[in-house]
Amino acid sequence: MTLKQPYLRVMKSSRTLQVLDGGTLIKSYGCITGSNSGDKQTEGDRKTPEGRFQIVFKNPHSKFHLSLGLDYPNREDADRGLAQGLLSTELYNQLIHDLQHGDMADEQVQNRVWKTPLGGEIFIHGCAEGRTGTAGCVALTNPDITELYALCPVGTIVEIST
Repeated sequence: MTLKQPYLRVMKSSRTLQVLDGGTLIKSYGCITGSNSGDKQTEGDRKTPEGRFQIVFKNPHSKFHLSLGLDYPNREDADRGLAQGLLSTELYNQLIHDLQHGDMADEQVQNRVWKTPLGGEIFIHGCAEGRTGTAGCVALTNPDITELYALCPVGTIVEIST
């Protein structure tokens, strides 16, 4: 199957990940999300972020079978972190630069973007079997992530809501 306009929608309350092609629902998967409710704010809060993200990295060697990395924190999150004093101006400026110009396949860029007080390394990944919650990621069964991984290129929009 090939999608012309892949778009993912994650609904945390119903534990559902929907795959759309443009506005047409193609498939739904069961998923699990962060073990704590609410919108991700800081590293270690075990919450899945809410908002509009993009797949910025595909990891075929993930310890969670396969994984699709999201651009959390994004510009909106960086703005919040600066306003709340979680990010220094220097860290904020570096984060914004990396989000706009960095290659998320580069491990150094990943470390700068994903290892801030806001948290990071939010993925859609496998290994959901037998789990009730994640540290903030969206987890699917291994067969489901295998199928989804093949459908979604870097740049695919992912909307996460309550």
